[in-house]
Amino acid sequence: MRKFMSDTSVLIIMLLATVSLMTPAAATPAKQVATDWSQEERGILATLLLRALEPVPRDPSNAFERNPAAIALGKRLFNDPRFSRNQQVSCASCHDQTKQFQDGLPVSKGVGTGSRRAMPIVGVGYNPWLFWDGRKDSVWSQALGPLEDAVEHGGTRSRYAHLLQTHYRAEYESILQPMPNLSGVPQHAGPNGTQDEQAAWKAMDATRHRDVSRVFANMGKAIAAYEKTLTYGESRFDRYVQAVVKRKTASPPLLTAEEQNGLRIFIGKGQCVTCHNGPLFSDRQFHNTGVPQRDVANPDRGRIAALAKVKADEFNCLNAFSDAKPEQCEELRFLVPEGASLEGAFKTPSLRGVALRPPYMHAGQLSTLTEVLAHYVKAPKAQVGHTELAHGEPGHTERKPIQLSEREVQDVIAFLGTLSGPIIESPKP
Repeated sequence: MRKFMSDTSVLIIMLLATVSLMTPAAATPAKQVATDWSQEERGILATLLLRALEPVPRDPSNAFERNPAAIALGKRLFNDPRFSRNQQVSCASCHDQTKQFQDGLPVSKGVGTGSRRAMPIVGVGYNPWLFWDGRKDSVWSQALGPLEDAVEHGGTRSRYAHLLQTHYRAEYESILQPMPNLSGVPQHAGPNGTQDEQAAWKAMDATRHRDVSRVFANMGKAIAAYEKTLTYGESRFDRYVQAVVKRKTASPPLLTAEEQNGLRIFIGKGQCVTCHNGPLFSDRQFHNTGVPQRDVANPDRGRIAALAKVKADEFNCLNAFSDAKPEQCEELRFLVPEGASLEGAFKTPSLRGVALRPPYMHAGQLSTLTEVLAHYVKAPKAQVGHTELAHGEPGHTERKPIQLSEREVQDVIAFLGTLSGPIIESPKP
């Protein structure tokens, strides 16, 4: 059974989604420095420490994920641009290790231009659902999506099988399973792609389909094995909270007065910790927070549109290429469409390292954290939501207003900067 942490939290777009009004700077009260913490506050802070993070849960649908040789193979595949239509795009193109394993662009660019941001993949193994909309239910299945996507890698699964046979056959067979006989399999064929590529796929028999798709699935499992080794290292925030929990005073202080005050607001009047709790500062759930649409004429419906996709996915936990037993696929088996509440809802990414990852939101609509907070100060109605569907009117955001001064907003932003720490490739996933 895949077991995920129960900690709840929210992405930065919900950080101050409850803000409705900034008072002028001149009217703000003097800063209250958070040097003394109550027992209750200390308890909350302790739950945010990386040390409180449980080991990455095993995925029973991927039998290879903790195999060191599979991890090594997955890392090579992750960085190999030959696995794309133009031979220039690798997984690392959009998940650059020098940029927090994302690309810093509003929307991702592969062989074409996408419609959403590339999500950072550090800590991805804790997520029951993958992508901004949760249309995949495992890390290995998620890894396969971009490979066949027309604007990301843009290739076909038969081409990938041939590339693995040509360049990685020895590793593949020593780690995964014997390579099937691919003689007679077209170089470019798949259920996606051009009309000619789809026609070539349809011309293949069921055995060929299964053999090629199995190689493709195993490729995803190797990549996932590597991705699940990527973890966050402790930040200045963690060191500060460790001292707070132990009732010790660090000299010099690990957080400035502004950062301490931002933290107090974060877990207090800002109500951020209602959703932003847990060591990864993410509840890994889906929320409509009134984020503006990039293309108003063609609104992105988010999670609600992904429910059918994940259930029909040929690489989900319940299908033939999964290594799990049906009873181990609880998330998928008991997936309950929540309907209207998921209209325009997107997943919460981790706040770890958030200050290093502009722009923000699922399609990079906002450039800075200041803009993110300003968005919630306005408390706009959602452009996509169940009200819109029912009455042809704008939907509603989940957020409710609170009041924060300009100084308090800046303190929260200062606090978020303390969440930046190293990214570690763990030898023991």
